[in-house]
Amino acid sequence: TIKHLMHVSFPFKKFLQLYRKKPGMTMSCAKLPQNISKNRYRDISPYDATRVILKGNEDYINANYINMEIPSSSIINQYIACQGPLPHTCTDFWQMTWEQGSSMVVMLTTQVERGRVKCHQYWPEPTGSSSYGCYQVTCHSEEGNTAYVFRKMTLFNQEKNESRQLTQIQYIAWPDHGVPDDSSDFLNFVCHVRNKRAGKEEPIVVHCSAGIGRTGVLITMETAMCLIECNQPVYPLDIVRTMRDQRAMMIQT
Repeated sequence: TIKHLMHVSFPFKKFLQLYRKKPGMTMSCAKLPQNISKNRYRDISPYDATRVILKGNEDYINANYINMEIPSSSIINQYIACQGPLPHTCTDFWQMTWEQGSSMVVMLTTQVERGRVKCHQYWPEPTGSSSYGCYQVTCHSEEGNTAYVFRKMTLFNQEKNESRQLTQIQYIAWPDHGVPDDSSDFLNFVCHVRNKRAGKEEPIVVHCSAGIGRTGVLITMETAMCLIECNQPVYPLDIVRTMRDQRAMMIQT
């Protein structure tokens, strides 16, 4: 009905009117000659103000901190939203994961979609080990279903002779530029992420290919679930705006 269409188009119109990049936020670090090759997509760059800074001379990675505060609660869910690693940025990715104290990585893409590489495989096959700079990653197990895969890993810092247990959860039933076939699969996946996160203070690393579309949807879903549990209203456009204040273009469509 026309009434129904008006109801649907109103938030959609508002969504299209939202700024994609927060006015006044610069992205100059991403455009430096030594960093251009570290960006998967030319038009997707992190804000300077919220970018994750690596320790050392080469401090750039295409990633932003995103903190989502839940009003009238003490909850601030912390994320690092980043692009899917390229072959030559895997070491940067593991360095970031180590330095930020993260013990969970959420991956929302497959490595190849529609014949195009969306993300480099930055981890070894099960029971194998691979080295990325001074970081050694061992994959102990891989289990899952048609919608997602859990991998248990150890991240070992060879310089410090320290190791950390890590969980990677990969959602595989989401076509690029599409939507998941089964929304209950994705809801279950978000619930798994939340259960794994419980009691952890450090940020979780979330990436898809560009680190804005599906990454933004996952953060929106977890934020909405937290708001509902705290009896707070859910305003999707406010969530999108809060995310875009911290990483440009979050949620594409």
